[in-house]
Amino acid sequence: MSDTRRRVKVYTLNEDRQWDDRGTGHVSSTYVEELKGMSLLVRAESDGSLLLESKINPNTAYQKQQDTLIVWSEAENYDLALSFQEKAGCDEIWEKICQVQGKDPSVEVTQDLIDESEEERFEEMPETSHLIDLPTCELNKLEEIADLITSVLSSPIRREKLALALENEGYIKKLLQLFRACENLENTEGLHHLYEIIRGILFLNKATLFEVMFSDECIMDVVGCLEYDPALAQPKRHREFLTKTAKFKEVIPITDSELRQKIHQTYRVQYIQDIILPTPSVFEENFLSTLTSFIFFNKVEIVSMLQEDEKFLSEVFAQLTDEATDDDKRRELVNFFKEFCAFSQTLQPQNRDAFFKTLAKLGILPALEIVMGMDDLQVRSAATDIFSYLVEFSPSMVREFVMQEAQQSDDDILLINVVIEQMICDTDPELGGAVQLMGLLRTLIDPENMLATTNKTEKSEFLNFFYNHCMHVLTAPLLTNTSEDKCEKGRVSYLSVYDFCALRFMRRIIGLKDEFYNRYITKGNLFEPVINALLDNGTRYNLLNSAVIELFEFIRVEDIKSLTAHIVENFYKALESIEYVQTFKGLKTKYEQEKDRQNQKLNSVPSILRSNRFRRDAKALEEDEEMWFNEDEEEEGKAVVAPVEKSKPEDDFPDSYEKFMETKKAKESEDKENLPKRTSPGGFKFTFSHSASAANGTNSANSKSVVAQTPPASSNGSSSKTTNLATSVTATKGSLVGLVDYPDDEEEDEEEETSPRKRPRLGS
Repeated sequence: MSDTRRRVKVYTLNEDRQWDDRGTGHVSSTYVEELKGMSLLVRAESDGSLLLESKINPNTAYQKQQDTLIVWSEAENYDLALSFQEKAGCDEIWEKICQVQGKDPSVEVTQDLIDESEEERFEEMPETSHLIDLPTCELNKLEEIADLITSVLSSPIRREKLALALENEGYIKKLLQLFRACENLENTEGLHHLYEIIRGILFLNKATLFEVMFSDECIMDVVGCLEYDPALAQPKRHREFLTKTAKFKEVIPITDSELRQKIHQTYRVQYIQDIILPTPSVFEENFLSTLTSFIFFNKVEIVSMLQEDEKFLSEVFAQLTDEATDDDKRRELVNFFKEFCAFSQTLQPQNRDAFFKTLAKLGILPALEIVMGMDDLQVRSAATDIFSYLVEFSPSMVREFVMQEAQQSDDDILLINVVIEQMICDTDPELGGAVQLMGLLRTLIDPENMLATTNKTEKSEFLNFFYNHCMHVLTAPLLTNTSEDKCEKGRVSYLSVYDFCALRFMRRIIGLKDEFYNRYITKGNLFEPVINALLDNGTRYNLLNSAVIELFEFIRVEDIKSLTAHIVENFYKALESIEYVQTFKGLKTKYEQEKDRQNQKLNSVPSILRSNRFRRDAKALEEDEEMWFNEDEEEEGKAVVAPVEKSKPEDDFPDSYEKFMETKKAKESEDKENLPKRTSPGGFKFTFSHSASAANGTNSANSKSVVAQTPPASSNGSSSKTTNLATSVTATKGSLVGLVDYPDDEEEDEEEETSPRKRPRLGS
């Protein structure tokens, strides 16, 4: 459909009392079979999809506002609005709605808004009492008028009737004439009544009355009435501020008179809402909802009109980037864009997308690169705010521009490097700008919001770019923090930025409450630079001070004992003078309480367990254990196998064998009782030791036989050589003990009882 008269935007009111844009399309009124009646249909102009299908209910109150708006409620918390591109289209649909409801199209509201509690009363009212009778507009009637308007605010139906009466009789303009007369006569009482009257009319929450009150002819007198608050000893000077202090600056002349008038009106109405009117109570918070909507739609209209005027925006960008532009002019241009972007936040997502794409197309990012590097602090601050709007809108758009910029230029003068340098060189002691830029930089390099498509992987491309072109700029202060450089003025500040980052990192580690990290912190004495930073900061109440105090407060609240003891034992003398918080005294108290608990536990343990004999440190235990193993090996070597001389002649082996056989025969001829001692011809002596327990069939703990050999002198006069053979005899096989031990049994027992590591070994 090409008819622009019926081109509309569909809005719904959300829970935050803000209007959400549901899309742009074309409206029509037609009979819908499913709804059984005439309905409003809006189809999207992009794809023809149905944006709105709403039956015109005979009992629904439709309101016509500002000639191009139709607003109504379909449910208790579901408000709808149609914003028409042209007044003619709004009038046409309004006539259709009035036709269905049987109303005169000249009315601004098709139905009176009735409270359920008043519905029956209203039905019984005679037709002649449709409108409220207003007193004559005279000075001596001002008190009566004020009482009347104040009394109707609690009744929705009476508010509607009063609004119709005020509108039909042109009453507001008459009241404003009386205001001028009272001010000339210095009639303070009358001025106080007029304050109550005008405030009450605003609380009627009627768009048609707002259009009269906020017109160029009336708005300054309305502001004048609101200066005379009876609660104030002296009247405010709001008009003086709006006309003399607040200056409207046209950075580029605005030729559209309607646009200029809309900008003036929006600023003044916003001033009335934010500055002049008191904060509404819980019962009055909905009284000004229409005023909020009035401002909202004005801002939408201003942004749309400016966005469509590409000649105007092109001229603004040209002057902003022109080197010949003086500093004052450039400051005004940047402030204009800052306010322009702030207004754009009232737009809905799809409209905001179009807005920022228009700015990107016109060259907002190259312009920001120029102004962010300027010396003017105010210009840099405004440029940072604009940059934050762009990053919040689309980090990918900013990243793409930066990478394209790097391909077109060989040096490192890139937008993102300008941002890093401004962050590092922030001269503000409170680091406000640096923290803001740090957040924007973190958003840009955050992999979580980077796109990954089949043709392109933004994450790898941008991070590679960042490490190649920007990382050396970011880390330069860490590597050269003791050298002189161009940032000498901001040196303390940029070091403070990195100190703050390090502090946040340490806070995150302590937050883990892991004793491994806690031991590392105490061993490396890592609290010393933190406490030095706190003491160097002095009495300044800033971000660094709060962060350090919060760190120690966390340790106190979470009762991290190892860190508490370390801090108190090493740093309490330096911290005890800090009394504006109780954190450090609290740490001392925690430390002393823990020390007392430990002493009580120690006193409750028997003295024998507290002696050095039973309290040995880990190192001593390790040394004793190692010594035990060494001694065990030595004892095994001595008790099991004696050294065998490898150099003994092999000719001695037959002699030893003969001696062994003789010994065996002698044993076999013995009686079954064990002989206490027997000496073999070869000089071997076996000693068997039987304890009483062994005789009773129990194991003897030390039933070892030690065999010693006294070697005869060598016949050839050579040096004597010794061979010691030791045999371990165990008489505890099963639960029986034999009275006679045979050599063969000894060998079997030895194989069964000896573990692999205690088998007999040969050693030299």
